[in-house]
This record gives sequence, C-alpha cells and structure tokens, in this order.
Amino acid sequence: MSPDRLSATFSALADPTRRAILARLALGETSVTDLAAPFAMSLPAVSKHLKVLERAGLITRGREAQWRPCRIEGAPLKDASDWLEPYRRFWDESFDRLGDYLGELQAGEKRRGRKK
Repeated sequence: MSPDRLSATFSALADPTRRAILARLALGETSVTDLAAPFAMSLPAVSKHLKVLERAGLITRGREAQWRPCRIEGAPLKDASDWLEPYRRFWDESFDRLGDYLGELQAGEKRRGRKK
C-alpha cells in the first residue's frame, strides 16, 4: 500500500463517527438512512463522512433502483493492519519480557519470605 493510501486510511479512521459507520457496515451492507439513524446529525453530514470513507477506499456505494447500499471494503483495513503488525509484535514481546521480570521478582520475594 502506498504511503498516501495508508495516510488516507488512518485519516478516515481518526474520526469516531466514521469508525462507528465501519463497525455497522462490518455487519453487512445498508443504506445511508440506516447508517445515519444512531447519530444526532443530518443525512448530509453522514454523507460527508461516507465520502471520506469512500475516498480512502474503505467503503463502496452502489445503486440498486432507489436503494443506495454502502459496503465495507476490507483491503485498506488489511493493509493498515499489516503495517501495524510489527508494532503489535514489539509490544507483545515487551509485555512478555515484563511478565517474565515480574515473575522473577515475585519468586525472589517468596524465597526471601521463607528464609525469615
């Protein structure tokens, strides 16, 4: 994924409303009206959020007669996840080392408690 595309993905994901829209779309395609229902905002405001998601490639909007379904697109999310993976491994390894160290400290405390 190009850096510009990755930036567009993270920029789109930075807004909690857009993340909530994506969470809803992860359950299946739906209309703009249905997507707007849980939010205290106008349909044009929701449409602006959808345009940001669409420009980032995170959703597509179709046309079926009078219905305009929105669908989530997984590829940009997969690319973002792949980019984040080395950092996740770094933190997992750091927490594992911390857990090992704390275990050693607790074992030392137990040994010192028995010697008293």
